[in-house]
Amino acid sequence: MSDPVDTRRLAALISPLRRNLLALSRETAGLPDVPDSQVEVLRALPRGTVSTPGALARRLGLRKSTMSNLLTAMEAAGLVVRRPSPDDRRRVEVLASPHALSIFDRFDATSAQLLAQAAATLRADDLAALGAAVPALERLGDALADRRRRTIDGDDG
Repeated sequence: MSDPVDTRRLAALISPLRRNLLALSRETAGLPDVPDSQVEVLRALPRGTVSTPGALARRLGLRKSTMSNLLTAMEAAGLVVRRPSPDDRRRVEVLASPHALSIFDRFDATSAQLLAQAAATLRADDLAALGAAVPALERLGDALADRRRRTIDGDDG
């Protein structure tokens, strides 16, 4: 009995799809080239979200030293703000800068528009299949993120 999902084909499709959407969105909206690792951090800090470096590292499945280096580079680029916690001045809080939020707003709007334009060229059955696949792809992403966190924590069982 064969698998219901051709995982090799899916894996080979995801990266180029993402890369093309990202490049086209950047070109269309004139957006800066933000490294993938920094994009992950910013996605974990939506508007109004404040976190600690340790909590971000756990959430993203990164080592604390890696997160510290990322935040240093991102702060220098004006993408995040680090500040003392109002509750405990020894702790540091991190939030996305207004500049970073503006970039993400433009990227999200542009990529949604580009996807809508591309989707308009598809047949109705393809559109229905894409719509039905979105929740499953979200769960697949969550499963991969959970496994990555367990690997970083040393408990990949």
